[in-house]
Amino acid sequence: MAQLILNHLSKDFGTGRPAVSDVSLTVREGGFLALLGPSGCGKTTVLRMIAGFEQPTDGSIMLGERTLADASGALPPEKRNMAMVFQSYALWPHMTVAENVGYPLKVRGITGAAWQARVKDALSVVQLEEFAYRRPADLSGGQRQRVALARCLVTSPDVVLLDEPLANLDRHLKAAMEETFRAFHARSGATMIYVTHDQGEAMAMATDIAVMSEGRLMQIASPPEIYARPEGRVVGGLVGQGAILDLALPDHGPRLVPWPVLEMAFRQAAGPSHPVLVRPEHVVADPTGILLKVTSCVFEGERFALSLRTAGGQHLKAYSTHALDCGVLRPFVIRQGWLL
Repeated sequence: MAQLILNHLSKDFGTGRPAVSDVSLTVREGGFLALLGPSGCGKTTVLRMIAGFEQPTDGSIMLGERTLADASGALPPEKRNMAMVFQSYALWPHMTVAENVGYPLKVRGITGAAWQARVKDALSVVQLEEFAYRRPADLSGGQRQRVALARCLVTSPDVVLLDEPLANLDRHLKAAMEETFRAFHARSGATMIYVTHDQGEAMAMATDIAVMSEGRLMQIASPPEIYARPEGRVVGGLVGQGAILDLALPDHGPRLVPWPVLEMAFRQAAGPSHPVLVRPEHVVADPTGILLKVTSCVFEGERFALSLRTAGGQHLKAYSTHALDCGVLRPFVIRQGWLL
């Protein structure tokens, strides 16, 4: 295997605004990269260019020393040694599970005992050996997804591409499939690129997250890094729950802003304002804090989600173990904020 490198990658469909604009990133060998962003941000177009379904308008795609695509030409998908899992699973309804999984081998002329051994190994990875002779119609949504994963694994691809594969599953099945994807990645050793608009999926599975907005790459980092230290309002707003406040802070202070500095900014409110990201877990009830008005209190099962408003009309989010009446003023401390 080798590193997958996107070098100033762009795609323009002639609509007036490029779908992808100057995206450069390196997917580390054996890594699990999530392309995260809202609908229309260009993440699926990037995936399709990597797969070979679209040709770049500018820039290039490299796999190690090999050029897969640039503005002058592109290798067809079947010559890239990649596999793709679609949102729709794309299983043949008239074939058994084993036949679906083994179809890429059949195309390559692999038959007999070698075919059977590789199909069995692939099904064992996704724990579907006993379903080998069933049809897709006899399987649940999660089982069909695992068949699609096994079909990827059977050809030993360099790169596995996943286009929002969990979008059609319910919440509980999603959680189970996230564990399946993590196990699949660990056992296969393949480089994986996963397109999603669900930050929970990205955080739970990926080793790296690349956040996209309006066709551009905004930031790439590990899940803990991108959650704790997002770059700019766009990433701060897309990743994790939280609120972005405009506060009067020193121009050259630290980016991780402690409570004493935040408290001074709230109480004095003078000087140029700066955007500060505040996560709800850092907003805690404390009698020494500032008064905030409770505007909403919603029970989420294991906790209450609070919406709070400052005296200056800015909004915050917080969590509570018990319900609070709407409209009341309560003191809160903001343990820290992150200067965007």
